[in-house]
Amino acid sequence: MRNSLATILATGLLTTSCSFIPALDPINSPVSGKFPGKTGGEVPGDIAWQKFFTDPRLKKLVQAALENNRDLRIAALNVEQARAQYGISRSDLFPTIYAGASTERRRSVNADGGGGSASGNYDVSVGLSSYELDLFGRVRSLNRSALESYFGSDAARVGAQISLVAQIANQYLAERALHEQVALSEQSLEGFNSAYDIVKQRFDAGAISELDLSSIEVQRQTAKADLAAFRQRIQEVNNSLTFLCGGSLPANLPAGRSLDEILVANVRAGVPSELLFRRPDIREAEHQLRAANANIGAARAAFFPSITLTTNVGAASNSLSNLFSNGTATWLFSPAINVPIFDGGRNKANLDVAEIRKEIEIANYEKSIQTGFREVADSLASRTGLDEQISATQSLVKAQQKRADLSKARYTQGVDSYFEVLTATLDYYTAQQSLIRLRLARNINSVGLYKALGGGW
Repeated sequence: MRNSLATILATGLLTTSCSFIPALDPINSPVSGKFPGKTGGEVPGDIAWQKFFTDPRLKKLVQAALENNRDLRIAALNVEQARAQYGISRSDLFPTIYAGASTERRRSVNADGGGGSASGNYDVSVGLSSYELDLFGRVRSLNRSALESYFGSDAARVGAQISLVAQIANQYLAERALHEQVALSEQSLEGFNSAYDIVKQRFDAGAISELDLSSIEVQRQTAKADLAAFRQRIQEVNNSLTFLCGGSLPANLPAGRSLDEILVANVRAGVPSELLFRRPDIREAEHQLRAANANIGAARAAFFPSITLTTNVGAASNSLSNLFSNGTATWLFSPAINVPIFDGGRNKANLDVAEIRKEIEIANYEKSIQTGFREVADSLASRTGLDEQISATQSLVKAQQKRADLSKARYTQGVDSYFEVLTATLDYYTAQQSLIRLRLARNINSVGLYKALGGGW
């Protein structure tokens, strides 16, 4: 009998190679094979964030966020949960072996209340508990689905990391721009204060009208309001950075760089669209698709019989000392087969649901590719426009500065009124503000392109 049992188990285990998971046909990428733009620079997937960002202060902020951010902690725990779930699913591939022991003592009493006897029963056993022979791959299909879900959750964790790095970088760049705006506003306010003193003296001497004095006063107060607004925004950005870093900013942060310095590495524009498949959201969508495909195999296997084995071998005796003696051995072999005959269409409906979910995941996969391509293409197009705008605005700043200097000289010589000076000064101030905003936008664009192409780790 033992040989027969071993033969049955071996046959069952060797016939578990059948699988109804459908072949997953390659999905043609619904986008162009190349992004628009010129070549030059590094591919983002080839460089880690530590090399992509060149500002030491920014690097320290990113490192603190990666270590302490709560959203990232949640994403990591989701991965651990998915891995544990995969472990549960994988355990179904193996039999559950258990061992047990029990004892029972009884005493009988004679009818007249006297005498009587005592007896006992002892047994120990080892066996398999309801092990399903995976003849048609149902359990392995579910295990494959759990594995792909685990891979998908890990891709989502990487996506959360890249998003966090981009958020930190964008907030930091905004802070740098605001500090430059503050410095510009302070410089302008100082200039307006000096101009006000000069104009006030000329007004007191009756050389100019009150309109000139009022005009310069308006600009003084406007500069004060701008300065207060920029300082408020700096505090708000610092609060955001503190939150992203997990509650507190790192100590001993190095000084930050200005926006006209190289804060991030240059990202190559003319790269193949295959780089999109490095994006965590696309990899997550792919694993979800594979998980849905594996579930079809499990749904198909439900149409076929399932065989469950329960076995037990042990010893039983009414005497503990004779428990392992000859003649006390016991065994149990209880195979069960479940053949689906009529289920009211449940299995067919489950298969339909699995196949529809696969089609949904295919659509999600294609959508994630198209979304990624659009984000990269938009970033590349914006970068070209921003570079041209920065170049033109730099020339504009120089021209406005020259115009402001000439206006002041003509006013001092009595050729022009102070209105011309004020107009030229304001235009110069506005051009400088525009240049700061464009440099900020250009740096944020680089961060966005780095993120859109999947970053680098």
